[in-house]
Amino acid sequence: MQNDIGQTGQALQGGRPVKVGNQRTDPFAAPERRLRGIAQQGKNPVASEQMGKGATGNVAAPDNEKCLHGRILPESPHNGDSMGFKITIQPSQHTFLCEAGESILDAALRQGLAMPYGCRDGACGACRGRVLSGSVDTGKAQEHALSATDRTAGFALFCCASPKEDLTIEAREMRSSLDIPAKTLPARVEKMTRAAPDVMLIELKLPACERLQFLAGQYIDILLKDGRRRSFSLANAPHDDSRLQLHVRRVPEGHFTNHVFTAMKERDLLRINGPHGSFFLREESAKPMLLVAGGTGFAPIKAVIEHAIAENQQRPMTLYWGGRRKEDLYLADLAEGWARKHPGFRFIPVLSESAPEDRCNGRTGFVHVAAMQDHPDLSAHQAYVCGAPAMVAAARRDFVGQCGLPEEEFIADSFEFSSDTRTNPPPQR
Repeated sequence: MQNDIGQTGQALQGGRPVKVGNQRTDPFAAPERRLRGIAQQGKNPVASEQMGKGATGNVAAPDNEKCLHGRILPESPHNGDSMGFKITIQPSQHTFLCEAGESILDAALRQGLAMPYGCRDGACGACRGRVLSGSVDTGKAQEHALSATDRTAGFALFCCASPKEDLTIEAREMRSSLDIPAKTLPARVEKMTRAAPDVMLIELKLPACERLQFLAGQYIDILLKDGRRRSFSLANAPHDDSRLQLHVRRVPEGHFTNHVFTAMKERDLLRINGPHGSFFLREESAKPMLLVAGGTGFAPIKAVIEHAIAENQQRPMTLYWGGRRKEDLYLADLAEGWARKHPGFRFIPVLSESAPEDRCNGRTGFVHVAAMQDHPDLSAHQAYVCGAPAMVAAARRDFVGQCGLPEEEFIADSFEFSSDTRTNPPPQR
């Protein structure tokens, strides 16, 4: 989903302090706790963070960029047992591995399982579930958040509890957009990066006590002071939620996107509402995935791909990303990296107005046509398509009508743009 915004930026640190009594506190500062992740024995791995959302042009739409921000994780707390503990979720029967000292929720999210949560610090109780077998270290936060009755009955807060042995737990999993209620939150502009002449990558940071749960591919609304909304897809996968990443394309005469490119600065505060949208990874399917993005339509596609990789899905994935010129494929290096690291993933760049200096190894023409040429029979596929309305409409018509794609397997997000010069601009997603 995309709206009008964009601009330049650098790294931003803490937010404006708020005076409380004799202390100055920052509601956006992270609490004192260990960063957890996929830590390897004997060294500090880097957890890459990205950004996302935007809009595209026509059948072959423009740009997108990517910003990777490395975060050094602590050495693995697991002493000797490199496999970790096996966690089985009831009633789904899904299983995952959890490092010693790692919270059950962190391990589940890291491996692509969408368990409910809110603050991730033991304050809200949204991650409450029951330990059916095995024992856990509950953490001090649970002493105040759970009643003695709950603790006796085997309940735990999975954002704080870590396993002492293999576990079977009872927990609800989020598999539908209806499972996650939308909420309104403040957000601080943490980082702005110009990915292309008309594309800005924005990182938003939520208050330390808040997290936004979402499904890979969904979008948020930015709430403007005049009551209008501007919608942008989340480009990061759900497990990588320490920042919300947006890809913003500048829209001519766009009120909000012009503000982004000319006046917005790091540390500015916004209000957001979300998550929204029915565009998200259908995890229950085993069909090969055809992913087609035009311009900043790459943002939700990026989230879907990164989530599938985190889940260790074995489904073949082929990404066609279209732009007018090479600079419009602003995160092409990221997509090429996926192709190098994951044998089941292919990336085909497509340019509609290629110039000799582009020296692109991909294809020319319309992005959905290139996909059809390589996949004349889509009857056994699932298609994820994001971009301008004309591109999405053409892909739906041709994939279903000419290539045999089942109608229900066409999953799309059509980006509408608002230019505020119109009396009734189209709704933004």
